[in-house]
Amino acid sequence: MRGSDEKRTPRSRARRAATAVAAAALLLPLVSAAPSGPDGQPRAVAAQPAAGSLQQAFADAAARHGVPRDVLLAVAYMESRWDGHGGAPSVSGGYGPMHLTDARTALAERPHHSDGDEDPRGDDSRARKRAPARLPATTELPARLRTLERAARLTGLPAERLRRDPAANIRGGAALLAEEQRRLGLRSADPARWYGAVARYPGADDARTAAGFADDVYDVLRQGQSRTTDSGQRVTLPAAPGLTPDRAQLARLGLRSAPAPSDSSRLECPRTVSCVSVPAPYEEFGDGDYGNHDKADRPEDQSVDAIVVHDTEGSWETTLKLIKDPTYVSWHYTIRSADGLIAQHVPTKDVAWHAGNWYVNAHSVGIEHEGFLAAPDAWYTEAMYRASARLVRYLAHKYDLPLDRQHIIGHDNVPGTTPATIKGMHTDPGPYWDWAHYFRLLGAPFVRTAGPGGGLVTIRPDYDRHRPVYTDCVKPGQPCAPHGSAAVRLHTGPSASAPLVQDIGLRPDGSPSTTGVNDTGARATTGQRYAVAERRGAWTAIWYLGQKAWFHNPPKQPTAVDARGLVITPKAGRADIPVYGRAYPEAAAYPAGVPVQAVTPLPYKLLSGQRYAVGNRVHGEYFYAPTYDLSRHAVVRGEDVYYEIQVGHRVGYVRAADVDVRSSQR
Repeated sequence: MRGSDEKRTPRSRARRAATAVAAAALLLPLVSAAPSGPDGQPRAVAAQPAAGSLQQAFADAAARHGVPRDVLLAVAYMESRWDGHGGAPSVSGGYGPMHLTDARTALAERPHHSDGDEDPRGDDSRARKRAPARLPATTELPARLRTLERAARLTGLPAERLRRDPAANIRGGAALLAEEQRRLGLRSADPARWYGAVARYPGADDARTAAGFADDVYDVLRQGQSRTTDSGQRVTLPAAPGLTPDRAQLARLGLRSAPAPSDSSRLECPRTVSCVSVPAPYEEFGDGDYGNHDKADRPEDQSVDAIVVHDTEGSWETTLKLIKDPTYVSWHYTIRSADGLIAQHVPTKDVAWHAGNWYVNAHSVGIEHEGFLAAPDAWYTEAMYRASARLVRYLAHKYDLPLDRQHIIGHDNVPGTTPATIKGMHTDPGPYWDWAHYFRLLGAPFVRTAGPGGGLVTIRPDYDRHRPVYTDCVKPGQPCAPHGSAAVRLHTGPSASAPLVQDIGLRPDGSPSTTGVNDTGARATTGQRYAVAERRGAWTAIWYLGQKAWFHNPPKQPTAVDARGLVITPKAGRADIPVYGRAYPEAAAYPAGVPVQAVTPLPYKLLSGQRYAVGNRVHGEYFYAPTYDLSRHAVVRGEDVYYEIQVGHRVGYVRAADVDVRSSQR
């Protein structure tokens, strides 16, 4: 029956569609994330670059090719945050700090991330899309996917060196910028006069996307940045707050005026991003079946309570082919890695099939980001983070959503609907998505809001320094490449040698959680708030899935900050209370002709005296959409009230009748 969670993920059809389309996909797009100082503010510290340092490499390349040093630094920051990623290619086949693209080599080098056909995250409702091991020699790649060969020609450096040697890579990027400046017939040492060359750099073929990239580069120039790279080097770009670029140069690039949306009237995007319409089909097919979303009238008929962040696990090209398949699932937006281009597929008033939880689908907007959860060095790009943050700010304003992690969640925070579905829930965007940087871009950084008596903590490790060991990125049991992470690991006691806490939903046999990159059973992620259960030295315990869960939180390098807010606790006299994966109404609320939906408890029990941070307060509601015929659709509203809480890594729902709500402060 349409409207049930089970029918929202058509397993066999989705797998066939994903496999067929992935085989035809070429490749992908680019860039990275970028925090600055620990307070969330950019830092610009003047320093003399050491000989042989990355800072000196930027100065040398700029001087050699006549590019303003700060322009070169700012472009590289937007492309890679100055990281080299160990010579690994990005999702769009780019290498090194300057993201020189060599898509053919990247495809040949990219490892598979699992064996067999099933998604290693344990959910075959959307099979992992893999790029082919190699492309036919006759395939002509677009120019934006092969800038490394141009850089090799301009510098005389071998391609392998441009891929692996950061200093050579920076020289290659400087040569590309200088070539674009020569084409424009401009000679200037003034950074403001390099707008056209910067706009051309990522290879966008429309003016709005190119301008968006250039505007972000000049925003970085005005703000300044300073950070320690993945190779341990400190790189600094001093701020130039009064810099005003010559945007009139854009007209000289000969780019299309717009990305030619197929239906611009559908677009719901802020003016500050480049946005196109790639509509998802609403079609009947087969024996009375239909896809791939449901017509609705939100927020008139149902509230929008959350924005769900996903990653695509496939390329831009593959993802856009999948969204056009009526037998596949759907989502509202996709964001391209290379330049932050946004494609809208489903109007936000309608319900897309993206979260694997029908209640969450009915009350959320889903945004896919081009990338791979288990490939940390195929990095989530700065251009994508910035475009996504602008889109989320726009949507949050439209639907009056607070900018917090109770309302902006990952797909990995969506709960299973019943005990049987917990194992199959997706785990993207995963531990390598930089939530702290994302929320700084949203203008809502995670800061301390209370003292130690506040009763809550907000998880916030230093993303760049915090590098817990993960396994299974490429092969089972094999360690993943060291990389910054937004997640802290949870133990049964205040010691790194204590076992990881158990998630009885993921492992009904009671076995402990693992360090697997897709195992969310003992994980708390940046921005999530939990009630403090105990503190002992450098360790903090939180209430998590009905148990105490400890994480390392040393005062000199904290992984969480103190907070206060509302918490729920089981009502007096209750030994325990149930947790639910959806907030459906009571049976008496359903009219004739609409089947009653079971509200099945999950296997987690919240015990007397435990406390959990409160997110949303919602009335029980069920969106009945069984057929293509809209006349049979209905929204069932009940009297039951629920609280969304941070029960574990995923959220959950508890009945208001089962709990007391109080201040977290002790």
